[in-house]
Order: sequence, then structure tokens, then C-alpha cells
Amino acid sequence: MSTHSSHLLQRLGIRLPIIQAPMAGVSSPAMAAAVSNSGGLGSLGVGAMHAAQAREAIRQFRALSDGPLNINVFTHRPAHADAARESAWLQRLGSEFARTGTAPPQALREIYTSFLADPDMLAMLLEEKPRVVSFHFGLPAPEQIAALHRAGIVLLASATNTQEAQAIAKAGIDAVIAQGYEAGGHRGMFDPDAADSQLGSLALTRVFAQSVPLPVIAAGGIMDGAGIAAALALGASAAQLGTAFVATDESLADAGYRQALFSDAAHHTVMTRVISGRPARSLANAFTHWGSHVPAADVPDYPIAYDAGKALNAAGKAAGQPGYGAQWAGQGAPLARKLPTAALMQTLAAELEQARR
Repeated sequence: MSTHSSHLLQRLGIRLPIIQAPMAGVSSPAMAAAVSNSGGLGSLGVGAMHAAQAREAIRQFRALSDGPLNINVFTHRPAHADAARESAWLQRLGSEFARTGTAPPQALREIYTSFLADPDMLAMLLEEKPRVVSFHFGLPAPEQIAALHRAGIVLLASATNTQEAQAIAKAGIDAVIAQGYEAGGHRGMFDPDAADSQLGSLALTRVFAQSVPLPVIAAGGIMDGAGIAAALALGASAAQLGTAFVATDESLADAGYRQALFSDAAHHTVMTRVISGRPARSLANAFTHWGSHVPAADVPDYPIAYDAGKALNAAGKAAGQPGYGAQWAGQGAPLARKLPTAALMQTLAAELEQARR
């Protein structure tokens, strides 16, 4: 193990180079605790929570583990509301709502607050002091970074290309997450409307390891010990796995999501923005199929579009049609396993050991 790698693991407080991805709506305090108790870094995505809810989740984790915790926040630019575009969007979704026997909502709202505009979340993090805070969709303000660092918190941020990674290094973040195009869930792109370089995890990890002066965490398509070993061989200090944890006992994924993960849909993940308003990789389902020919310009801003997506998902579930959910998954989805989180961690550690031999 390189000094870069061992130094990062030491700072994160982990024995294994495994980070459970902070999947908002899927990762639970119990999942994160089982990962941290097993020697990895457990994570909670709080981008969809208010500060009080996030504090409660941290305390639930701490009741189960005294290990390190990563709290992930969304640092997207706040949405630009456009009543005409939103109204046209609801009209367009009318046919799908009709299939569930319901009508679309009358109006849409910005359902999540960006960390950039959330002083309560920053104040809570400075009080609770999780070991790690990570950023997705961009960088926070310099004063937010400085305050978190003064509190002794290790900072991580996602990048999908070299320009983003260099901005992360320049901002003084401690390590960069190389999010390959095959990763499940939301692309960490700073600008969702920019051209996407679509670099895969292996290429991105290697490029960052050679050109960015930070420890690299590989993310995207990594599902087992062999995948972790491959990422480490290319210069990553650790690997971040998300889809691998979706089917664990502690996951908050619902029955429809779990069923889809173990169906043919796992072999056909698609990048879509119709569900939330930002590009994200999902299992192929009724919603992604409907959205396959929708121009990106017609979709309202994130997270305003997500308000419609969540309403459609709720209507679909009530009508016994689970194909409208945010069933995020990476291209490694066919390798998913149904295990308790602790057993999965044990398996990953054994596979990694075997691959390294």
C-alpha cells in the first residue's frame, strides 16, 4: 500500500479501503454503522434532509457504532424556477399519471435546499463533527470549507473530469472521488448542462492518480474485492461502492427496487434526467423508458423535477406499478448480492485479500 493510501485510510479512521456510498434514501444509520464496525467508512446522504433530521440520523448511527461516519451533502446551484416549463412538464407527465389512475400535482416546488444556502446544516455539522463530510454536485463556499476544516473534519468531493478534480484540489479538499460514468445514481457534475466527458471509472482513476495532487477514491461499477483491487492497482487509495449495498438487509430500498435489481433490468442501466432533473444512472424501468426521447432542455431544474418524479412514484406504488421509482444502480448491478451489510463487508475483505495475493 502506498504512503498516499495508508495516510488517507488513517485520516478516515478505517482499516479497509472500502467506503459505502452515501446513497440518499437508501443508506440507513444501521447500514453505515455495520460498514464502520467492519473496518470501512459508513456514509449517510443527507441532501434530502433538514438539519434536524440529519442530526437525528447521526445520533442513530452513533448509538450503533463509535466508528467513523461520512455525511454527504448536495452542493448544487439552487434551482431556477420556470413556471411555464414546469406547467408544460406536468402536462407532459399527465399520460403517465393517468396510467396510475391519478392526476399530476397542480404545481412543483424546490424540495431540497442546497448546502450552499443552508446555514443550519453547516451549524449542525460543526456541532456534531462527523469524521468526514463529502460534497456532490460541486464545491461549497470557501468559508464553509474553512469552518469544517477548523472543526477537524476530513473533506471529500466528487469529480467526473479533470477540471472538476483540479478545482477540488485548489479548494483545499482532502481527497477526490473519481466518479466514473458507470456509477449508479446522480452524476456529480458541477454543471449538469455541460458536455459530459463520460469517462469510465478505471480511466478516470488512473488519470486523477497521475495528474491530481490528492488521494483518489475510485467510484463506479465496483461490486466485489476484485474490483476494489483493480482500482487500488490503478492508483486509488480506496474504493467507494454503492450499488453493492442496495440489496443488503439494512438498505432502505423498497420491494419494487430490490425486485428490479435482480431482474433483467440490472443488465440495462440508463443515464436519465427525467426522474430528478439531473443526469443519474437508473435501472431501466417504466419512467426511464418514457423519458428516453425527452429533450434535456424540457426537464425542469433539479430538484424541482424531482417533486414531480416523487409524486409519480408514489402514485405508481399505490397502483401496484413500481416502475416509476428512482431505482439508482451502476453498471455492475448484475453482481449485486442479498446479504446483511456486515456479511457483505466480510466477503469484500476476503475477496480483496484473495485478489491481492
